[in-house]
Amino acid sequence: MLTDSQLRSKIDALWDKLWSGGLSNPLDAIEQLSFLLFLKQLDEREQDAERSARLGRKKSEPLFLDKELRWSHWSQLAAEKSLAQVKEKVFPFLKNLGAKAGSFGEQMANAEFKINKPSLLIEACKAIDGLEISAQNQDVQGDLYEYLLSKLNTAGTNGQFRTPRHVIRMMVKMLDPKPGERVCDPAAGTCGFLVNAWQHLLESHTDPRDLSFDEEGWPHGLTGSKLTRDEYDFAQTDGFTGFDNDSGMTMLRIGSMNLMLHGLNSPRFRYADTLSKNFNEERGYDIVLANPPFKGAIDSADVNPSLPTKCKKTEILFLHLFLRLLENGGRAAVIVPDGVLFGSSNAHVDVRKKLIEEHRLDGVVSMPSGVFRPYAGVSTAVLLCTKGAATERIWFYDMEHDGFSLDDKRQRVPENDIPDLLACWQHRHDAKFQKKRDARLAELQREIAPLKADRLQHHATIHRLKFEEVVAESSHHAPRDEPKARKTSNEHSAHHAERDGDDARAAREQAEAELAELQSRIAPLEQEINQLGRQFWVTKEQVVAQNYDLSASRYRQLEQDEVFHEHPAVTLERMRALEQTAEAQLKALDKMLKA
Repeated sequence: MLTDSQLRSKIDALWDKLWSGGLSNPLDAIEQLSFLLFLKQLDEREQDAERSARLGRKKSEPLFLDKELRWSHWSQLAAEKSLAQVKEKVFPFLKNLGAKAGSFGEQMANAEFKINKPSLLIEACKAIDGLEISAQNQDVQGDLYEYLLSKLNTAGTNGQFRTPRHVIRMMVKMLDPKPGERVCDPAAGTCGFLVNAWQHLLESHTDPRDLSFDEEGWPHGLTGSKLTRDEYDFAQTDGFTGFDNDSGMTMLRIGSMNLMLHGLNSPRFRYADTLSKNFNEERGYDIVLANPPFKGAIDSADVNPSLPTKCKKTEILFLHLFLRLLENGGRAAVIVPDGVLFGSSNAHVDVRKKLIEEHRLDGVVSMPSGVFRPYAGVSTAVLLCTKGAATERIWFYDMEHDGFSLDDKRQRVPENDIPDLLACWQHRHDAKFQKKRDARLAELQREIAPLKADRLQHHATIHRLKFEEVVAESSHHAPRDEPKARKTSNEHSAHHAERDGDDARAAREQAEAELAELQSRIAPLEQEINQLGRQFWVTKEQVVAQNYDLSASRYRQLEQDEVFHEHPAVTLERMRALEQTAEAQLKALDKMLKA
């Protein structure tokens, strides 16, 4: 999280300028800013090389042969000259740099500079200079770009949308990447999974005394000081690989910049349609983390023959791909739409059967339907598996809250199952941990049982008092056109009926107040009982018997509260009493009409 309010304000102001300057598509705006950030980085890299040369260190071949192509020169020109220089000389030069400028440079071949207003270019350059990105530590540089990416508040095409950072972090923590492991995202988008896997590696290998955490729990001070030189170099060169099929390369450039600003200096992020015949990688990775597209057109004729070629559902094809990419013993955590869990088509059943019969399905996390709002309301789940191992039983967690409201606003709320989920996952094989939870559950059930019995009794009392109220009210409003000799007596009875009605009403209101107080004592106990029941295990045999259905709702055992129902005999007696009251009123009305 970008905690510096001044930096956030500067980015917000820059964003507003880009928006009003014609870059209304968030992807375009971030891409153009990435170009400018890259040009500034290249200039700063050149300045560092020049300083090293002056100090007598190793000389390197200059990147810029003409100083007029450098940020430090053209950004200081008059607005019209600056824009002309960038469009006519700087940008063509950048597009032809290729591998000299790293992977980002390689992805510049078909780039288009879309800032067409001279004043906007100068304002953007001044704003970037004001951010002093190179002076910020690695944490702030990464957070700054993440804050920019949070501006992607509209759904992408073909079912692509940005995975919430806290969900990515949850999945990464569950897989716990280690030094020397190769992590891959075959549908990487902005590279959120790769960035978070890299940060997790640094966090787990940083002296705890150097770490600090912001109000949202994100770590800062990630030095990775406990990594060996070989481990660090491996992470930089071979540890993290991403692919994306955005032929326009926009997503590749945005993802590459995200990786670079988080400290992966030469990102292994390149274009590939990973479902196609042209992509033949297999058994190359230890970890797969992904949120693949859930929909979109797929050319079945171009599907790789190692995948189910007759299947047109991308989420199913990607699951088969992930298993192909993993080494034996490799682990995956991937997001799928709920349909994958219970779909009855052959393709759905076959992929679930494959996960369970040929590999080890370690876990299923059912997530609430609002996790991907405002992009989509689709219900999703996380599948966790290990390639080549054997499934005996499957760990489930039925998540109900992720720390944010489940509407389009997605505002932070106190209800959050993720910390409990991570604790349960970490200790899922720990008998003492589960025994402690079982003991707490039994204690809660003993505590709540008399309260629930009292609640039922209050419902019974309120039902009775409501009946008495109705009867008294009916008696009080009965017709009174009677002979004078009996009028005084009936008025006296009416007075008693009115008083009885007031007494019943007061008693009912008192009982309802007591019920509300009782419910306030029951609610937190029910909430904790519900929390303790969200984690559970299901055997392979149970799943096979249900046609490999992986819906949490099919297996989770929920305690059903006893609902108050009046005894039929009591209900019948009250109906007779009401009937008698109604009959008396009808007779009185009849006598009035005949008088």
